[in-house]
Amino acid sequence: MKLKVPMLAAAAAMVATLAQAADSLKVGVTTTGIPFTFVDTATQQPTGAMVDLAQAIAEEMNANAAFEITQFSALIPALTTGKIDVISAGMYATDKRREVVDFSTPVYSYGDALFVAAGDGTAYELDDLKGEVIGAQIGTTFADKLQALGIFKEVRLYDSLVDIMRDVKLGRIKAGVGDEPIIAFQVSQNPGLGVHLVEGYTPMGKGDVALAVSKDNPDLLKAVDAAIAGMQASGKLDEIFAKYGL
Repeated sequence: MKLKVPMLAAAAAMVATLAQAADSLKVGVTTTGIPFTFVDTATQQPTGAMVDLAQAIAEEMNANAAFEITQFSALIPALTTGKIDVISAGMYATDKRREVVDFSTPVYSYGDALFVAAGDGTAYELDDLKGEVIGAQIGTTFADKLQALGIFKEVRLYDSLVDIMRDVKLGRIKAGVGDEPIIAFQVSQNPGLGVHLVEGYTPMGKGDVALAVSKDNPDLLKAVDAAIAGMQASGKLDEIFAKYGL
């Protein structure tokens, strides 16, 4: 839906009013969320769709984005303790997380994917893996949902998707579950990971990705939402995600 000119002007005015005094915006990102957030090996700097988005938002606020690399499971604690101002990662805006943080307007939506060892061609659904050991990233909604099913021998928790892929490849666990676009991108770029997505898998659900802000900072949330509204209207939001194949 396109914003009318008066609405777009109002959004821009809100950003300027709420953030004109901002000097630095501390943004929490991870290194394991390709193509949402990762480190460019050439520059050793954070990059990815959510990094570019946070940078664009900061520019709209006349602020400098200072990226803080943090493990995914530590992002919300870092936000609630004031170590960072905003989370910009491939994080779902869930009701459970809304109990402790506020989320911006959604910027992207996707579901989960199931992956197994490269030589395993079975078209698994989760019920087919009853009694098996399956991996998920700690702090994700996927881990919570898998544990709630109660059908697995163990839902083993890992710090990163790469760690899960390693153990699936080595046969230490049967399968892994994680973010579909992140896994698809990593597998396409690095066949040596030794895993592949299970074709035809039915996701447990889809979720909305959004930026997270402390509940103590409503003005920042308004400024972030205003910046997103402007980028949705101009097409810049779509351009940012398209750059990374999303």
